[in-house]
Amino acid sequence: MSDRLPRPEKPTESTRHPQSEDLTRFAWLSIGAAIATILLKGTAWWVTGSVGLLSDAAESLVNLVAAIVALVALRVAIKPPDRNHNYGHSKAEYFAAAVEGLMIFVAAAVILVASVQRFLDPQPLENVGLGLVVSVVASVLNGSVAWVLLRAGKKHRSITLTADGKHLLTDVWTSVGVIIGVLLVSLTGWERLDPIVGFLVGLNILYTGWGLIRASTAGLMDVSLPAEDNVRIRAIIERFTSDDITFHAFRTRESGHRRFMEMHLLVPGDWTVKRGHDLAEDITDALLTEYPDLRVSMHIEPKEDPRSYEDTGI
Repeated sequence: MSDRLPRPEKPTESTRHPQSEDLTRFAWLSIGAAIATILLKGTAWWVTGSVGLLSDAAESLVNLVAAIVALVALRVAIKPPDRNHNYGHSKAEYFAAAVEGLMIFVAAAVILVASVQRFLDPQPLENVGLGLVVSVVASVLNGSVAWVLLRAGKKHRSITLTADGKHLLTDVWTSVGVIIGVLLVSLTGWERLDPIVGFLVGLNILYTGWGLIRASTAGLMDVSLPAEDNVRIRAIIERFTSDDITFHAFRTRESGHRRFMEMHLLVPGDWTVKRGHDLAEDITDALLTEYPDLRVSMHIEPKEDPRSYEDTGI
């Protein structure tokens, strides 16, 4: 009787290394939404003269630039590994998130300056009702697209789509704040409420930009998979361990939408190469059953050799 666990059905080559899905359709959706909201919010600012609505329109302009950058990044990220990029191009997504964060900083600076100027020289608002209706329509459009992008980002583990979705969602809350500010000006007659709200919007945009830059930097630093995934992966591997079979130097990392895992597999030194290889393949198959897109790398070592323990990992 074999002392090995039953081998699961072996995945085909295509399921072991599935092709990355083209996500550029979501970037095109974001571009279309950005153009539409720029037109809508620009119209709202033009008919009211509200600096709050101007700040809202400026952020939508940033959305357009970010969506274009996202489109380029997604086109690059989907490229397969080549001679100069053996691990693929998926890290291009982090550059998109970083660029978007920087663009948000620029927009925030413009909004803050405009808000201070309008606070020092307040101006009456005009056609408030029409401006608010247009702004609400733009916000509903942004919210709908943000929901689609966030779902797609979670499903495909795309930091680019997630960043774009979060930015649009922030834009929605920004618009809500601006609308409240314009309403308060209309109700109270205190014109300085409009630039005050615009200034607060600018600060909120700065916070969003910082969050995107921090997330993109973490990805470029080869951050590990989430703790719950690492626990789950280790549990799968431990199903194959015994007194004779152990592992160490377990490491994981994320690169855009790609995930990688490596470890050292320790087996008896008198095992044949085939037996050690078969065990490694069994473990890989079990891991790919739970994580189909995981890139698994294992180094087989004799457990009796002291040199096998020189790298025990973190």
